[in-house]
Amino acid sequence: MTSNSNNKFGDLVKRLITGILGAAFTIFVVAYDQWGFFGAFLFLAVMTQLEFYKLIQASGIIPLKTYGTLMGILIFTLFFLGSSGHVHDTDWFYIILPLTSGVYFIKLYKKDEKKPFTNIAFTFLGIFYVALPISLLSVAAFSMGHYSYQIIIGLFLILWASDTGAYFAGIQFGKRKLFERVSPKKSWEGSVGGAILSLVFAVGVSYYFHDLARWQWIVISLIIIVCGTYGDLVESLFKRSMQIKDSGRKLPGHGGFLDRFDGLLLSVPFIVIFLKFCMKY
Repeated sequence: MTSNSNNKFGDLVKRLITGILGAAFTIFVVAYDQWGFFGAFLFLAVMTQLEFYKLIQASGIIPLKTYGTLMGILIFTLFFLGSSGHVHDTDWFYIILPLTSGVYFIKLYKKDEKKPFTNIAFTFLGIFYVALPISLLSVAAFSMGHYSYQIIIGLFLILWASDTGAYFAGIQFGKRKLFERVSPKKSWEGSVGGAILSLVFAVGVSYYFHDLARWQWIVISLIIIVCGTYGDLVESLFKRSMQIKDSGRKLPGHGGFLDRFDGLLLSVPFIVIFLKFCMKY
């Protein structure tokens, strides 16, 4: 066996171990109770947002990393408390507005920055691209009027199935490039493999999780197939613009948090809209 083959096998083993442990932990804390959900996804939001700002800084841009991350924590907490019913007064959300203005005040007193509004823009991008979509998971979790661990676990099982199917189908059959300008390694065959496994898991989930009907799980799967693929491509475009290969090395075999959850960031807003309309009508 060649050295290159050994490296690929080693990466695959790391990927599998990290994926299994991460999935087991996520399922356990989400199923445990709503506070387990809160702690796990607050951690995910913070780590992913910090990773985003770190990558931005590597390109010479100077976002307000700490301030932006604290804003992300506040937004996540408000969405959780509001969705769960712990806070009934939605006026608390208005706190975000003056704190948003604080970014301008802080940058006004930074003397040596050549492009302060570029730095401001990327501070906000970290909030809207990372913190807000993860915060919307709380809306999905409580979309039925109570905490539904089934919706969150089912959503992630379908997402993981899509990623896994795309990865192995791409390795085994990948020939036709999906979007070569942005991501040379991604293939149509991989996308089809991810779509098939995602739909299979959606049907399988519907047999065990009954908070949503089978057709609703299938629609969620279709959203993940489309938006998850675009989320992956958007993150590839971001990395290419920053001239980096992986977003980080915190998850062995998977790169960083952005690499692992890029599909989630674009999928969740559409899933939340779908669930809101389903529950309303």
